[in-house]
Amino acid sequence: MSASALPPPTPPRPYRWVLSSYGGERPDRTGEVPRPPAHAGDGTFGADYLDALIDCTAKVLARSGGADLCFFGRSLDGMYDLLSGALEPGGRGGRIDRLPLSCRHSRRWSPAQRLRFREHLAAVGLAPHALARRKRPLALVDVVSEGGSFTTLHEELARWIEESREPWPVIRRKLRYVGVTVRGKSSPNHDRWQQGLDWVRTLPAGHVVNVSLDPYIWSELADHEPKLTRWFPPERWLRDECTAVARHPHVAPALARARALVEAGRSREVRAELVRLMARDPGFATREVRALAGALRG
Repeated sequence: MSASALPPPTPPRPYRWVLSSYGGERPDRTGEVPRPPAHAGDGTFGADYLDALIDCTAKVLARSGGADLCFFGRSLDGMYDLLSGALEPGGRGGRIDRLPLSCRHSRRWSPAQRLRFREHLAAVGLAPHALARRKRPLALVDVVSEGGSFTTLHEELARWIEESREPWPVIRRKLRYVGVTVRGKSSPNHDRWQQGLDWVRTLPAGHVVNVSLDPYIWSELADHEPKLTRWFPPERWLRDECTAVARHPHVAPALARARALVEAGRSREVRAELVRLMARDPGFATREVRALAGALRG
């Protein structure tokens, strides 16, 4: 393999334990991490949480059209863990990835921060050159309220595409956005976050979609769930110390929850339920989605 064909190195980002062999990685040994004290919670979750997460995950898979998934930010780390366990038996390298950045108000970025942001995009396959030449589409997935983070990412990516002179008519067919939103009214007159955003109309129909989630579970994911990694806003992107292992009171319950979700995803019952729920979604008619369902069946 030539040097130009090698994937770009991943720039420094917050350390996160590897909990699954999905993608060919060797899981980290986490036995030395102390169990959380009783007053801090044990990191477990109820059946309602897991059922809602499985349902939401199945819809994300079906509505992404068989695209590779890249989870933006930290809010959907639980979905990433569930899928890394569910997809582990079949390998499916490159199917899911993480972009654990927090980014808004890019007008305030320094040139060094903007360059570092592009390095993070390149590391997950979002460089213009890579997007124009990839086989499967790539879908960004995040919890969404007003779409500010998606807007920042897309505007910065569009600027990079224009500077690089890569073909936008090709790239626009490779790029998707999946917003996990709070479940509200089903009326067609109900306002949706993407309706007032100009950049959404530059993409093909069906390339910006939503999956609704119970308000309580949505808030748990977005606001309250313990996280394994530190918050990673622009002012931390250039600090090498961000790669250090996080040590704070929430690490133990976050790690316990993440390990439990990986184990749940590995189970035959959860994988079968993902396939059953995917089959109920209109997106299941897509050949690529049915192929993914076949991989989940093992």
